[in-house]
Amino acid sequence: MHRKTFAKREKRGKSRRSLWSLGRTLIAALPAAALLLPVSKPAQAAVPSPPSGWTTVFSDDFTGPAGSGVNTANWLYDTGTGYPGGAPNWGTGEVETMTNSTANVYQDGNGHLVIKPIRNANGSWTSGRIETQRTDFAAPPGGQLEIIASLQQPNPASGLGYWPAFWALGAAARPVGATNWPSIGELDIMEDVNARSQVAQTLHCGVNPGGPCNETSGLGSGLVACSGCQTGYHTYAVIVDRRNTSAEQLRFYVDGNLNYTINESQMDPTTWQNAIDHGFFLIFDVAMGGGFPNGVCGCTTPTAATTSGAGMSIDWVAVYQTGGGGGGGGGGTVSATSTIQAENYAAQSGTQTEPCSDTGGGLDVGWIGNGDWLQYNNVDFGSTPLTQFKARVASGSAAGVSGLVEVHLDSLNNPAIGSFAIANTGGWQSWRTVPANISGTTGVHTVFLKFVTGSGQDFVNVNWFTFAP
Repeated sequence: MHRKTFAKREKRGKSRRSLWSLGRTLIAALPAAALLLPVSKPAQAAVPSPPSGWTTVFSDDFTGPAGSGVNTANWLYDTGTGYPGGAPNWGTGEVETMTNSTANVYQDGNGHLVIKPIRNANGSWTSGRIETQRTDFAAPPGGQLEIIASLQQPNPASGLGYWPAFWALGAAARPVGATNWPSIGELDIMEDVNARSQVAQTLHCGVNPGGPCNETSGLGSGLVACSGCQTGYHTYAVIVDRRNTSAEQLRFYVDGNLNYTINESQMDPTTWQNAIDHGFFLIFDVAMGGGFPNGVCGCTTPTAATTSGAGMSIDWVAVYQTGGGGGGGGGGTVSATSTIQAENYAAQSGTQTEPCSDTGGGLDVGWIGNGDWLQYNNVDFGSTPLTQFKARVASGSAAGVSGLVEVHLDSLNNPAIGSFAIANTGGWQSWRTVPANISGTTGVHTVFLKFVTGSGQDFVNVNWFTFAP
């Protein structure tokens, strides 16, 4: 059936429009088809083993002592009311201040992480929001990625304003405070508002407002009934399916039941690739108030009657992967001496892919200008130092426009280990292999290609690169 679209969170760096006036209409438009779920489900003691043919690339089952914070090797805290340089109130109109206090974010000693919003004596709210340190959770070309968590939604006596969420954001959001939302993609794997025991699962993409994902609402299931989701643990998942890279797909699940599907064919290829074909990082948070809960209730939330201290309890979270080749998006390593296709990045900023006319066809990465970058994970340089870098590049830049292709290891902030200059090669599909010396490198690293130019113009396309002794 046709599912009604609900007012959804607007993201950091984008202007926030008023949504709450839509509330009464939205309440009336609740989908009639309910997702039927078990009434309750016990917490699982440990992260499940991956399905047959899959591998686990990340997991956390929150087994720390009672009252402890998160494992900061896996997680970082978001604090305050927005990203540095991003929009206020996290771009959504939510009213809480996020903290790293164990009053708001703590392990309970029984294998759960709790995120708890608290109202203080003057009526202000604090809560918690955490992100994975890693930003490289990506489906490899030819493979699949599953992001899944077992959690119990908050169950306050009066829940107006509660907005728990489990979601993933495109890796390129982190360096710029998510001011590039929604083009870099957002996967909302579990959202509920106002303690209604419902779930919404959504893709955000393209441009804001409007675009192929109908921003700021997004493209998704709308709120559907989720029986028992506030009183028991249930699994919420998304699978990014790139087994056929010409017909990719997102599938959202609750307790293993398919809830909503989005196909690549529902939008143009560039919008899809920019939103999906790269690394993501994971986020858990409980917001208070904002456009989504206000829009659903037709009121301003939270209210004076809203219950303080009802937490979201997370049993475990895992990321699984299957299939595909190397190139940086997956959990395995890729040899530095292999030909690494540029479009197989785990994360990127500022670039786009396009059909490539070079030998072998496929895609190249283009529209590259100053400050843009590409990230490739788990690149294995071996035990013998590699001292050469070469890349297949093309440029149709204007006369006098040139730039550097730099190689950085493990962080964009680390010094470059080598670089080469590139100017016009005769056209954006006129390919040339350009070598460069690099500092001798061994071991497994995250490789960043960073692009630097003094002009404000794009200056290079990249097809592939490799390293040699």
